[in-house]
Amino acid sequence: MVGGGKDLQMLAKCYSAAVSGVDAQTVEIEVYSSIGTSSFAIVGLPDQAVKEAKDRIPTALKSQGLESSKELDVTVNLAPADVKKEGPVYDLPIAVGLLRAMGRVHNEELDGYAFAGELALSGEIRRVKGILPMTMEMRRIGRHTMLVPEENAEEASVVEGIDVIPVRTLQETVQFLNGDRIIEPRRTNLADLVRGAADSGDDFSDVKGQFAARRAIEIAVAGGHNILLIGSPGSGKTMLARRIPSILPPITVEEALEVSRIHSVAGRDKSTCGFVTRRPFRAPHHTVSSIGLLGGGARPVPGEVSLAHRGVLFLDEFAEFPRQALEVLRQPLEDGHVGVSRAAAAHDFPSRFMLVAAMNPCPCGYYNDPERHCRCSQSAVIKYQSRVSGPLIDRIDIQIEVPPVKVVNLPSMEKGESSAIIRERVMAARAVQAARYRGINGVYTNADAKGADLPDLCRLSSADCERLVRMIGRLGLSARAYDKVLRIARTCADLEGKEAVESSHLMDALQMRNLDRDHNSCWI
Repeated sequence: MVGGGKDLQMLAKCYSAAVSGVDAQTVEIEVYSSIGTSSFAIVGLPDQAVKEAKDRIPTALKSQGLESSKELDVTVNLAPADVKKEGPVYDLPIAVGLLRAMGRVHNEELDGYAFAGELALSGEIRRVKGILPMTMEMRRIGRHTMLVPEENAEEASVVEGIDVIPVRTLQETVQFLNGDRIIEPRRTNLADLVRGAADSGDDFSDVKGQFAARRAIEIAVAGGHNILLIGSPGSGKTMLARRIPSILPPITVEEALEVSRIHSVAGRDKSTCGFVTRRPFRAPHHTVSSIGLLGGGARPVPGEVSLAHRGVLFLDEFAEFPRQALEVLRQPLEDGHVGVSRAAAAHDFPSRFMLVAAMNPCPCGYYNDPERHCRCSQSAVIKYQSRVSGPLIDRIDIQIEVPPVKVVNLPSMEKGESSAIIRERVMAARAVQAARYRGINGVYTNADAKGADLPDLCRLSSADCERLVRMIGRLGLSARAYDKVLRIARTCADLEGKEAVESSHLMDALQMRNLDRDHNSCWI
């Protein structure tokens, strides 16, 4: 602080953060005020929303009875100056810095505090995006208290090691900082949140028939494999896919924190507590753009592939998606993250998800249907199926046909296993994989395993290995497809509790690559 008296020449400093990708970077807010001609300048690479704080803050101060009795010249510096500052998140820290420079805030230890929040003209404090990574960054740099909007408090309070204080108005903030009001820190137990998450209401016991598709889905979930369901309209593809959340293993605390950071930055709706407590299930419409799917924009935000991180991305009517949008899936499917580069900065968004896709085999939907006649020409069928490129199909582990169930048989069919029973098997297989890959960074399931390690992980006999190589050669499959077959076979063995992959597991894996194999071929 400089200068000799109240409202004369004063400099104050406080802290906030700028979100970059799914992380945050410390921003130091310096506020200098002096008696002058009532000017207000903000420097430090602010965007339009930050610049407009010079109109919001003075009005908010007046509404709360905190304005200065004299005309002031105010200069705000947001450091570091070469980092783009975006959004209204800096309203609260700038206002607090100004009040400190004016002498309204008497707290001499603002260095231990951090602030984030948008100001309404009434002086109320509104929620902002990205509060979770910002709170984590403030804890990292040693701030002991974070003042956040009431609506953001539950979300921020999952970060341990920093006191999160919910504030509703600017007046309340000043009273707290001056010691005139006691506000208890908001505390939330992560483990309790995750443990108390409700299960999905859709159950596999509602599904009649479709035993092959149900088994394929169980294998896909157990090993984290991508799966494509192909079948006629009404065969049950969407119904099966929408029941997948009911058999997903519970999300761990670490995974929930990862996912919540992404959703916090995106500003999407979450649970009432502001924290993601269940594995995401994202189902964008087939009109989604490549940016909506992958992420990006002028101000890069996570796309659907990142919002589905640690969960499921369901693409219904797969062949109806724009070709360009589908092709951007190649990198995240392979690498588990998305790189978005702009002139100002490059951002990296996590995107390790399980892809579930469903499509009709042709434009009319009845190609190869045993009951309905297909009206499409062979060229129309080929053109329709070619909307999904070969390289993308190659990255989908399981490709299974879903034949229609005859309506006449439905009344006499018994219900299948419940989701709870299937989930127990899935969790047992996941536990085996967790033990197998413990200590290997970024590898949690068989779908994540490194290709070079697959032969050792499968423990194939020399005879089975030769048979597999011979079959792969006969079908003309790629090296990637060879790896996919081994991964699926490893998951089949895990579901059965087998240490080594056997011939039956390899045969099952090959049978689940419908778009690769010749339907007339057999296991040799």
